[in-house]
Amino acid sequence: MYWIYNVLLIFYWIGLIPVILYRLAFEDGFYERIKQSAGYMPATLLKKIEGRRAIWIHAASVGEIVATSPLVKEIKREFPEAVVVVSVVTATGHAMAHRIIPEAEGIIFFPLDLPYLTRKILHIIKPIAILLVETEIWPNFLRIAESEKIPVMMVNGRISDRSMKRYRYISAFTREMLSSIERFCMQSSFDAEYIAQLGANPDEITVTGNMKYDQTYATVSEEEKQALLDEFGFGHNHPIIVAGSTHKGEDEAIFESFKQVLVEYPNARLLIAPREIYRGHDVQALAKRYGLESICRSDMTEPVHKEIPVVVLDTIGELGRLYSLGDIIFVGGSLVKTGGHNILEPAAHGKPIIVGPHMFNFKEIFNLLHSRHACEQVKNQKDLTTMILHLCKHPELAAEMGQNCLDIISENRGATRRNTQELRQLFESHHIIP
Repeated sequence: MYWIYNVLLIFYWIGLIPVILYRLAFEDGFYERIKQSAGYMPATLLKKIEGRRAIWIHAASVGEIVATSPLVKEIKREFPEAVVVVSVVTATGHAMAHRIIPEAEGIIFFPLDLPYLTRKILHIIKPIAILLVETEIWPNFLRIAESEKIPVMMVNGRISDRSMKRYRYISAFTREMLSSIERFCMQSSFDAEYIAQLGANPDEITVTGNMKYDQTYATVSEEEKQALLDEFGFGHNHPIIVAGSTHKGEDEAIFESFKQVLVEYPNARLLIAPREIYRGHDVQALAKRYGLESICRSDMTEPVHKEIPVVVLDTIGELGRLYSLGDIIFVGGSLVKTGGHNILEPAAHGKPIIVGPHMFNFKEIFNLLHSRHACEQVKNQKDLTTMILHLCKHPELAAEMGQNCLDIISENRGATRRNTQELRQLFESHHIIP
């Protein structure tokens, strides 16, 4: 099965050569990205890891980086002599990691999953253990790590319904890949059941919880919050609505609802954060079509004028902190069939949360917050408008939802510590001294 995978992978990369050449010519930083993926590590990293015992954490993109942030802090406390190398797949993940994981000695792009390149980078970094955040399964990487006798552990493991269907199409191959992983620390009982169905050894599976409950990178003091309110031109306006991680097809609904909110609350303000930051100016143009004056965060050179009601957040790594500014939060990817996005970030700020009908990628978290009246679900744009206005007219309900969020976050902290203890047991079983 591996030879089929490798042949397909080679053809895939050959087909991408025109795209790669174009991006090398016109995209800043892409050369360094390709260089690292081909096994050429930065000299600064080589100097830091020389003769040291590295723990390699692989987190694909922004969502996994959020979970990785508290883990790196805990590992550095628990194993102060170890160095931590974090690998990512996406440019946004790379930028986010630099922003919120300053404790890591190295942040690199993950190698192209070809046998020669994977073996080369493993020999350079020489990790004593590899931690895969959520469900980052790369066949050659796992197979070669096993052949090099490097223990691999999944942390904050999660299997979405969509991933479950895909993995079932290659069930024999999936089972073989999972056999290279020694421990599975899963977010929930749902995820534990799914990974077992895919072929993981039940004796190696444990439920440790979701490390995103432990994130602290988005913490904002009252002084910082006031400074941000002034910078964004929100002042003492009410309500301030934050729409995070929105997708195409949702922006229109947000602007339509916001226009109706403005009828009753002329001082309302909107911060909208498209999931793909490159869409910032497109979203700004869309706001104009709805008669809404707006400004992109990337264009802000001074505090926003108080007459501008909409700010489009088109920068990396700020949304988690800026949820603190909102009176009401909408989390995107849920009015369209994307499956939703992380609702724990606004919950950590004690905010009332609204989502659409599609939250299948975050079933357990959503069910918990929804059952505790911390998160409301709407079916469409009309319902979204109704719910926002309802919360505006009943501030006591919004406050109750926010407090419920804080209670849930407090009750569910500790996953990072449990994952780190599982890592210690992994070290002990292999007689590794980090």
